[in-house]
Amino acid sequence: MMFRVVAEHAKRHPGLIPQFFFICLGMGGASLYLIRLARGPHVTWNKTDNPEPWNNLDPTYQYKFVAITTDYKNLKKEGPDF
Repeated sequence: MMFRVVAEHAKRHPGLIPQFFFICLGMGGASLYLIRLARGPHVTWNKTDNPEPWNNLDPTYQYKFVAITTDYKNLKKEGPDF
């Protein structure tokens, strides 16, 4: 139903086609980024199995999306094991 309305508007006003394209591209990118954030190590979906999954990460885990100045391979663990 919604696709039919969009197609009818695009036929009557061809200048709307790029706008529909970029709106769909933006919504798709935002959805994929939200899914990526929801699957991260700092998010807990199952509190009974492992309530603090971020404690199980090793010190060489790269937390940032892009780490320019940090070399994670040479990091040493600074705290005790729990």
